[in-house]
Amino acid sequence: MSRIKPTLIFSHKYNIHFFGIEKLHPFDGCKYGRAWKELKNIFGENLDNWTKCPEREVSSNELSTVHTKIYLSELITNSQYLSKALEIPPLALVPYKLIDRTVLSPMRLATRGTIMAAEAALEDGISVNLSGGYHHASRKKGEGFCIYSDIGVAVYELRQSGKIKSDDKVLMIDLDAHQGNGIARIFDEDKSVFIFDMYNKDIYPKDLWARKRINTDIPLNYGTKDSVYIDNLKRELPLFLKNQRDAKIAFYNAGTDIYEKDPLGKLSISKQGVLERDKFVLNSLIDFGIPCAMVLGGGYTKESYELVVDSICYILKTWADK
Repeated sequence: MSRIKPTLIFSHKYNIHFFGIEKLHPFDGCKYGRAWKELKNIFGENLDNWTKCPEREVSSNELSTVHTKIYLSELITNSQYLSKALEIPPLALVPYKLIDRTVLSPMRLATRGTIMAAEAALEDGISVNLSGGYHHASRKKGEGFCIYSDIGVAVYELRQSGKIKSDDKVLMIDLDAHQGNGIARIFDEDKSVFIFDMYNKDIYPKDLWARKRINTDIPLNYGTKDSVYIDNLKRELPLFLKNQRDAKIAFYNAGTDIYEKDPLGKLSISKQGVLERDKFVLNSLIDFGIPCAMVLGGGYTKESYELVVDSICYILKTWADK
């Protein structure tokens, strides 16, 4: 990559509102908009110059490159199934069309955003979709507040469009606090996809089968602190990248649920530690000449959007045109 030009992908329709019922789940469905608003305060109109907005949701045909027809059909006929996947039991009593408009539509838009982020990364080196990272969704199952595999769909779309070849190496760097079991299952037999996953082994999903598919599997203990976390990352990631230095693109799930105050991640990484993690991953990929598409993944504190802002500020101040 001769020149790095960061691109942000964002839509004000990313936010998930559901008449307050979303408060029954710890996930902040409005963190995307909060992050954007804070970035706007910092960068002003310049932010618009670095941003692209998805003009449409991901299509059924695009989703079917990864998900089975039976699964996609189940989504539009069974509110009870959706309520389990979204971890909000009261949704079982809500008509599907309402769930679709207020919850699934933003997720389909964000999935399209991840496709755009991947295309932008190939073009200009680095991109961030201000949503996405639904890494628990597999071909025929949604779980853990993940319905569509945005990264999975993006990989297949890049291949179908010819932007990458079917045997080109693709990297998955998953640093969400939760294991990316859906990604491991989707690419079970795809030997051109290499997975680096560092996560809390003591929390959901505890998928032992998925661990066998992860190329660099780094299970962490409950309460892991900055020093151990960063030492693991700085030791293992360069080795992973060195072995796959000819990769065409990397998808980086930068979940902020590793933060010490996160109620679900159960790790003890400081605010500065989260930023140090992101800086190291991004700079490592740039140094190896591997384009990076970053997605937000999990994050379940009121400060989650602030952690996202810190990392995007670093990206823009480091690589964006002044």
